[in-house]
Amino acid sequence: MTETARPRPLRVLAAMSGGVDSAVAAARAAEAGHDVTGVHLALSANPQSFRTGARGCCTIEDSRDARRAADVIGIPFYVWDLADRFREDVVEDFIAEYEAGRTPNPCLRCNEKIKFAALLDKALALGFDAVCTGHYATVLTKPDGTRELHRASDMAKDQSYVLGVLDEKQLAHAMFPLGDTLTTKDEIRAEAERRGLAVAKKPDSHDICFIADGDTQGFLANRLGKAEGDILDESGEKLGTHDGAFGFTIGQRKGLRIGTPAADGKPRYVLDISPVNNTVTVGPAAALDVTALTAIKPRWCGTPPTGSAVYTAQLRAHGGETEVTAELVDGELHVTFTDPVRGVAPGQAIVLYDDTRVVGSATIATTTRRTPAGV
Repeated sequence: MTETARPRPLRVLAAMSGGVDSAVAAARAAEAGHDVTGVHLALSANPQSFRTGARGCCTIEDSRDARRAADVIGIPFYVWDLADRFREDVVEDFIAEYEAGRTPNPCLRCNEKIKFAALLDKALALGFDAVCTGHYATVLTKPDGTRELHRASDMAKDQSYVLGVLDEKQLAHAMFPLGDTLTTKDEIRAEAERRGLAVAKKPDSHDICFIADGDTQGFLANRLGKAEGDILDESGEKLGTHDGAFGFTIGQRKGLRIGTPAADGKPRYVLDISPVNNTVTVGPAAALDVTALTAIKPRWCGTPPTGSAVYTAQLRAHGGETEVTAELVDGELHVTFTDPVRGVAPGQAIVLYDDTRVVGSATIATTTRRTPAGV
């Protein structure tokens, strides 16, 4: 009887944010027999300026929490300074996108440019085989050795959307130990407590880590300066003013500061943002219905698809799925929705799925509406 060969242990670099998910992921990788080294990414030149406590993932306290977790697991630990790269590739990109009237996703950009580009490149140069994170997603290895990115076993915790920017080379060196376990977050916390990890009861991080108080509009106004402009209805009539078009997103309802109610008494939403003339156009919810879009800068989690095909698509990190027909044409992704969807904004990412498999992602450039603004 031939003994089944066990997979060889890998040299794994575990990105440890200081939270419970990344700590348990690192512990599981070590328990599986891999040679694990923990690393915390210092992403701010002045980490004390980032929110304190456990709301963010970039504070001095988070670095200390990650170090304590590594000590308990029994793995080496380092802090790597990637603040300059983070500022350039994530923070400045975020500001520029809003200035251009688009709505970016900084977490997705951080995964692409920092955790699986800058970090992975450095890890490979140092002889590591893989980068491990606490994301809830699954990597499957096919018989031919190629790898596929799939949703997590538990859809409620799935984070594959923000990983849709990973290409085939990056997937070949990615490890997500939490993705294939049908466990609730409470069970992950219980596991952390059993392992003696002090982060077991630490609250989850949320919002945008580099905006200290969670006030995105205030952050942008501080960087871009206030610039008063007009809020218009679909006919071009002035309804009010704002302090900067960059402070709005497509589909936004709250914070419009329009004193005059709509003729039909129904709420109004942001339909269009024009950075050229600094205007914001608002109108009824029905005017947000999008039937098609084009997206640029596609990134494929494997071989690029050919021809037109039906997929499911996700448009937000915590959004649901919708059926689409998509085709790559001259480097642009052309997408048609089976049923109209609302609140689709240029700058957002669209991620395509074939059942649970992540096909790839692209950045939304233009949208086509069933009822265009101004009609």
